[in-house]
Amino acid sequence: MIEIVRVDEGVRLEDYGNRAHLINWVRELRSEAAVLAPRFKGRRVWMVNSTAEGGGVAEMLPKEVDLLRELGVDTHWLVIKVDEPEFFALTKRIHNAIHGYGDGGFSFADREVYEKVSRGLAKELRNHVREDDFLVVHDPQPLASGAMVREEVKVRLVWRCHIGLDEETEIARRAWGFLKPFARDYHCAIFSAPEYIPSFLAGKASVVHPAIDPLSHKNRELVPHKLVGILCNAGLQTECHPVLTPRWDHRARRLQSDGEFAELDSGDEIGLLYRPIVTQVSRWDRLKGWQPLMEGFLLLKRYARRFAGDDERFQRLLSIVKLVLAGPDPGAIQDDPEAIDFLDELRGRYLELSPEERESVAVLSLPMASRKENALMVNALQRCSTVVVQNSLREGFGLTATEAMWKAVPVLGTNACGLRRQIRDRVDGMLTQDPENPEEIAHNLATLLADPVTREKWGHNAQRHCYENFLVFNQVAQWMRLLSRELHT
Repeated sequence: MIEIVRVDEGVRLEDYGNRAHLINWVRELRSEAAVLAPRFKGRRVWMVNSTAEGGGVAEMLPKEVDLLRELGVDTHWLVIKVDEPEFFALTKRIHNAIHGYGDGGFSFADREVYEKVSRGLAKELRNHVREDDFLVVHDPQPLASGAMVREEVKVRLVWRCHIGLDEETEIARRAWGFLKPFARDYHCAIFSAPEYIPSFLAGKASVVHPAIDPLSHKNRELVPHKLVGILCNAGLQTECHPVLTPRWDHRARRLQSDGEFAELDSGDEIGLLYRPIVTQVSRWDRLKGWQPLMEGFLLLKRYARRFAGDDERFQRLLSIVKLVLAGPDPGAIQDDPEAIDFLDELRGRYLELSPEERESVAVLSLPMASRKENALMVNALQRCSTVVVQNSLREGFGLTATEAMWKAVPVLGTNACGLRRQIRDRVDGMLTQDPENPEEIAHNLATLLADPVTREKWGHNAQRHCYENFLVFNQVAQWMRLLSRELHT
């Protein structure tokens, strides 16, 4: 089935324009929209993806849709809902194969599942779109359904692919071969990096970097009492004094020594307001490099004296630093069936740790019942962090890195294409060359934690780089330019 997602972010362009550091962006966007938006009169833009919650696409679409609509482009958001679990299991395999993982084997039965589900979705999509509308399809899950709509309604098809690989592998070629019959029917395609564009789309593909909303609940400034209030509301900090709002109904849960997730109590606190904190926030996915990061952090703790030498302050820091591994409640994300299985693997390794090691690592499940509360939890966690890590083996872009950069927190990324496209090594943070190498991760964490002056400098560089390249205003302007260009092809 197809579900319409209602979008009303509540923050208008005027609100951005009232911020001194954002006013020039707003002026430029309004000026460009005055020329481009009238060209879309009588046409609608339909954004289609596979989930309204969890992941970077669902993170970006509400504000993109909201701003395009405010600027005069009639834009709507649709999400596909699929009851057949084998469909999302298949599209997850496609996702992994495009990143070069898995066996890349796709059978006739796989194609039958993909086409059968897609035809049902296309039938429902046709009830929404009309001739000359734009149908913007995000990622492989709804790709075929968009192509099938085009068989009956002369819509303008745009494929926005957020994933890719910067090298050619046989596994990736098989995945692209599976998608090619549907992708080639699109008028144009948009990727996050030029390295991701497959050869059969090279002549009609463009690059648009993902971006963040600086006033969203996940990225807006948090004054100290608001930050503390969020931590208390989320169950991440004990209320030592009264806070303005009561605890939320759905709170963060920490992995316990019995293998179960439970809400934190006063004896289980992480010390977010007091300790140096290393944090990774992401989906529960093998490609995010969770386990090597944990092993690298444990090596850092195990050999702290070797890393710190005679530096007593650094010795103290390494003795109290904690690692926070935070991800969404995996049961809340329909289009990622592997999340629960992977989290079970991570849980198994966590339970093998000594009690002292488990105390220094907090594995958190963040509830998804409220998008706002989830976003505020992530915001607070990142702002409490000394270093934010994105240890991805493969990464289409990595909005969690962008979010940390906007908060002026130095990031330890990897050489995955989507991360090296935004993090300049030893300018905005550092890049790990081999994200599966715990020794390198430990060394890089030590480098970042040892030098507060350099950390602060890199954090401010990162914030400036994000301001100039990765804010939503630039992204929306690029959308208007690209779609306007398609009107004349």
